[in-house]
Amino acid sequence: MGSFLSSLKKTTSTSSTEKTSTSTKMGSTGPLVFQHYANAQKEFTKTLPLIANENAFLADVFSSENGPSAPTAPISAGFYRLEPGTPLVYTYTYDEMKIIVDGDFEISDESGQTVKAAKGDVFFFPKGSVITFKTEKGGLGFFCGQRGKDSA
Repeated sequence: MGSFLSSLKKTTSTSSTEKTSTSTKMGSTGPLVFQHYANAQKEFTKTLPLIANENAFLADVFSSENGPSAPTAPISAGFYRLEPGTPLVYTYTYDEMKIIVDGDFEISDESGQTVKAAKGDVFFFPKGSVITFKTEKGGLGFFCGQRGKDSA
């Protein structure tokens, strides 16, 4: 526990609207530092690129892909926004978890399971699942998936 508490004193953070990307590579002499994107739900989501149809937007905020541990199974996290219009049908090639942070979604899978999702709901989508996303008013989700950066 002592090493954990002493490491807290060494941790630094910045708070800006810009993404802070400062990690120390393994083998170097400096401490590992966390990354922080202040107010990401508001600021980052303003610039989400269109990924499908006329109404589906997604981008990764952070990824472990090029991180200090050079993982063989990276994780990436970011935001997904769907506006009213064409439903998005997506086949997951990786495991993903998603929390609804704003708005509404109707989420269904090939088994016939359908959920009217609202703020605070959490989902797990296993690799290979085919999921349909719909919305009446628009929705925003935050995801974390076991995949490389920008490979959704």
